Amino acid sequence: MAVLPYLVIKIAWTFGLFLPAAHMGEPSWRVINAVTVVVALIGIGLAFAFAMPWGERLPAWLVALPIWIGTGLLVPMLILAPVLGPAAMSRDQDAGAADVWVYEQVLVMVSLVGAGIGLPLALTGYVRARWPEALGGPLAVESVPGHSRQLQRTLAGIVAVGCILLAAVKGYWAAGGTLGLNPEALGHRDLWWHVLSLSTSAWALAGAWGLLSLVNARWSGTFVVPMVTTWVASGMLFSYSLYAALSGTRPDSPPVPEHDLPQVLTTQAGTVLGVLMALTLLLVLQDRRYAIRGRS
Repeated sequence: MAVLPYLVIKIAWTFGLFLPAAHMGEPSWRVINAVTVVVALIGIGLAFAFAMPWGERLPAWLVALPIWIGTGLLVPMLILAPVLGPAAMSRDQDAGAADVWVYEQVLVMVSLVGAGIGLPLALTGYVRARWPEALGGPLAVESVPGHSRQLQRTLAGIVAVGCILLAAVKGYWAAGGTLGLNPEALGHRDLWWHVLSLSTSAWALAGAWGLLSLVNARWSGTFVVPMVTTWVASGMLFSYSLYAALSGTRPDSPPVPEHDLPQVLTTQAGTVLGVLMALTLLLVLQDRRYAIRGRS
């Protein structure tokens, strides 16, 4: 139900109706909106899969991949919605968007916030039923023969170094630093850009902490806290970096404050780090599954 307003708006835009700006009637924009219609339908399908018995018979990758990207996009957006919502409306009004866009944007934010709350909650129940070892129990478990602990630690170390470097760059830019930025485009550093830079920095550090805690078992609490942190952080780094990279390929994309090389390096680094973080987490979960199920 939460996604329906977003779905209806995107269908309307795909057919050129109620457009907030004239350029969104161009073919490239209609294709983008058609793709987001498919994404919204996938989100609705996942909600049903999490609630229906047939959902547990789906292949694991068919569930895990879209929900990994979805939670990476939606959970950080959920936290930032009170700031990013008004910032997005202000940015679009400055760009000449029609007045109706203000109301459409409110419905879009309602859908994103609703999905950001609903899908993770439904996912929690689904995971408890299908993969209970992913959420419960202590952090440290006994290693089983054939475990990949050394590989996990190597990958986690590489990811942690990369995340710290990425966080330092993004945090520096968010704080007002200009090294690596285009002096002629500094005026494009609006609130949206600052908040997303700061968010990327924070999630990169959180992901590094979560992954190191998992592979080294150096967290006094339960397994679920560093696991969820790593899951969301990896999805955030991948999805937001990929979105930024794809957005920059549009002919009508607005100028970005970064020089070309720093912009490419940071977006590609975020994408690669997100994938490596997720792969390492999968290794951790597989070893944990064998250890817990073998013990029982």
